Amino acid sequence: MFSRLLLFSLLSFSLHAQPIGDGKADDTAAVQAMVNAGGAVRFERGTYRLTKPIVVDLDQTGFISLSGDGVARFVMEGAGPAFHFKGTHGGTAAPTTLKPEIFARQRTPMVDGIEIVGAHAGADGIEATGTMQLTITRVSVHEARHGIHLTVRNRNVIISDCHLYHNSGVGVFYDHVDLHQSNITGSHISYNAGGGVVTRGGGVRNLHIGTCDIESNMAPDAPPTANVLIDCTEGSTAEVSITGCTIQHNSVSPGSANVRFIGKGKPYGNDETARWGHLSICDNVLSDVSVNIDLQEVRGAVITGNTFGVGFEHDLLAVGCSNLAIGPNTFDRNPPYYRGKAAAVKGGLVFRDCRDITLTGLHIDGVRTHPAAVQIINGDTFNISGSSILDSDGAGLLLQNTSHSLVTGCLIADRRKDRQPAPSLRVEGGEDNTFANNKLANGESK
Repeated sequence: MFSRLLLFSLLSFSLHAQPIGDGKADDTAAVQAMVNAGGAVRFERGTYRLTKPIVVDLDQTGFISLSGDGVARFVMEGAGPAFHFKGTHGGTAAPTTLKPEIFARQRTPMVDGIEIVGAHAGADGIEATGTMQLTITRVSVHEARHGIHLTVRNRNVIISDCHLYHNSGVGVFYDHVDLHQSNITGSHISYNAGGGVVTRGGGVRNLHIGTCDIESNMAPDAPPTANVLIDCTEGSTAEVSITGCTIQHNSVSPGSANVRFIGKGKPYGNDETARWGHLSICDNVLSDVSVNIDLQEVRGAVITGNTFGVGFEHDLLAVGCSNLAIGPNTFDRNPPYYRGKAAAVKGGLVFRDCRDITLTGLHIDGVRTHPAAVQIINGDTFNISGSSILDSDGAGLLLQNTSHSLVTGCLIADRRKDRQPAPSLRVEGGEDNTFANNKLANGESK
């Protein structure tokens, strides 16, 4: 009799522990039980209601992967993340800092092929704290707050082939986190009102964003943000590469930018002058925002191989920056993109209070209403060479209170027949500048 009762109890528990996935039952407890068992956790086709976060305690579960094969949907009806991965890693990526339990039980937690739908104002998709080698692939998060939320400390994160769409917060949020070595690749990150990929505070290094479509991650009624926003104000972020992406939209949101890097962070030791950067922005397509690239107090950046268009206020704005190398890029007013409201796009490049800058091989066409297509204001030690500046309002190049600079081998012309062109080159103040071998179709003003 006792054996039959025990068997009946075990069977009842087993059946009760299985999530139903009908979109009606609260599956929170059953999903948590599956996760607590660890191992390869596979969810069948269905809609699983969650009313509080599923905690993945890596030290308790051991190695774990969550898989849904693209047919498992989780509706998060409570505040917090649908899945919160918690590890105990407190070291760096160096092998000598790894505690024994990290590779014995916790390394490489995985999430693949699931959909998370937010049904609460504070619902997030996935949060990770204290993890090592977290790998998130083929995951869709929408109608939530943050898509992927990285907190406190993590190392070696990979996010690949994901869709983070139409969330009220951030697509991928580095939230005051200490995180070195993270890759975001092949993903579609769009219509997240708080920004696409955002770092705030913390200490982030080795962030690689590649071959993604990152679009319209801002909203007219939300605070200004960017498709990629690096904000060092309360910490530091450096060693960032943004490569091979389409990054664009939307110009109707005030203060919108495709890439915004705010480089002044916490002092480095006793050095109050520390400015962060070590930034590479290469081979991207950038368009349809207020400012395509906005650099504020950045030291050390390479920008090359990009196409810029439809920057309503500026294509490139740099304030208080140094040690920038800006190589061949096109800044073009291509007629099919400049119809309707886009006819009012200004474009242009502005460098204010910058020093030690190299500009070479730029092709700039069709800047409107600015005093010059390229404005260098209160600058020092600029090397400008081999660039074409064409058919723009105002001067082609303006050096205002700029000194110790070199301008060589540039072609500057306004060929439009319907207007009286401004001088190709204007110099106002400054000292010790050299101009040589330039072709200035409309002369110069000094």
